[in-house]
Amino acid sequence: MITREAILELDRLDPLALQRDAFALPRDKVYLDGNSLGALPRAAAVRVQDTVQQQWGVDLISSWNRHGWIDLPQAVGEKIAPLVGAAPGQVICADSISVNLFKLLSVVSMLRPERPVVLSAADNFPTDLYMVQGLSQLLGEQKLRLVQVAEAEITDALNERVAAVLLSHVNFRTGRILPMAEITAATQTAGALSIWDLAHSAGAMPVELDACQVDFAVGCGYKYFNGGPGAPAWVYAAERHQDAVQQPLCGWMGHRDPFVFDPDYEAAAGMLQYLCGTPPVLSMAALDAALDLFADIDMQALRAKSLALGTLFLELLHKTELAAELRLLSPPESELRGSQLAFSHPQAYGLVQAWIERGVVADFREPDVLRVGFSPLYNSYGDIWQALEALREVMAQREHLDPRWQQRQKVT
Repeated sequence: MITREAILELDRLDPLALQRDAFALPRDKVYLDGNSLGALPRAAAVRVQDTVQQQWGVDLISSWNRHGWIDLPQAVGEKIAPLVGAAPGQVICADSISVNLFKLLSVVSMLRPERPVVLSAADNFPTDLYMVQGLSQLLGEQKLRLVQVAEAEITDALNERVAAVLLSHVNFRTGRILPMAEITAATQTAGALSIWDLAHSAGAMPVELDACQVDFAVGCGYKYFNGGPGAPAWVYAAERHQDAVQQPLCGWMGHRDPFVFDPDYEAAAGMLQYLCGTPPVLSMAALDAALDLFADIDMQALRAKSLALGTLFLELLHKTELAAELRLLSPPESELRGSQLAFSHPQAYGLVQAWIERGVVADFREPDVLRVGFSPLYNSYGDIWQALEALREVMAQREHLDPRWQQRQKVT
């Protein structure tokens, strides 16, 4: 039987427990939404304050050189690289996932000009699908078009028309992990290229891009990397592909020598060509500071705690007899899911809102999905106990049926 004392003992023995102090967590909240927006690292707040007051406020434009603003995209990329299993020189921080996907899809179209199909899962994150659709409108379907199939049918759908397979490593709704090595190998055997979206896995679990021979990948900075709202994204291109073709967003920061101001574009070598416009220094500085928290973290230990938090949540859910009302959408096998659990409930939106009122922050996804995210650097086992106690009260009091929750906010 799980007791409050047993939970406290888990926290006492947790090798990652001290990491929680690195975050500015509100005392009156249990935050289980790090799979949407990571919590604020104290170091990121200090860095942003220094960047604003000293670097921008006092040193002004000299900070591009004096404080290395110009090198932030590479510096941040190199901090991300080992966290996703990439050797140096293959990751750079820039733009958003959507913009980076535009770059990669264009590159794929040039590398496989005789193959018009981008294959993806119908339940992939929508922006990934939208970017293929938008580029298809630009180029014409004879050059690029999207084909969607069920996740389980991806490898069976491969053929000589497929240029690339675009997938999320962890499904944003269900939390299911797709077998990266297996799908990448099948994709390349069919003559196609792989593009992986790591938004819901990077920073929460080990990822091995190089070992899996992945061609391209993207990820964001604001979820498990805790870089702040709208933090810049990053892009990975395996070294073997970097200079084969030129990505089409020829911004000045991607030029071989930007400050020569040559009217004719000449792409920089390697990952520098994936830069486009001027880097957003304030948000990139916050992400840079946040990534320092991972410097001494064993990603296997991080993954182990993530799975333990999810397992405890399910055990307590069954103990409170709420499992009969919340249908589990995530794989019941812990090794098959990322750092989240997803449940279906006809009043999922109201449940989330009422839970938030009781101090537990989770989130909702259409059409009826309640998601619970686990961030091992700052979530404790005590958080899980407190969250289930609050959920039990919400459902016992039927607070989720409050008429206020019939009108959804703009951000759900």
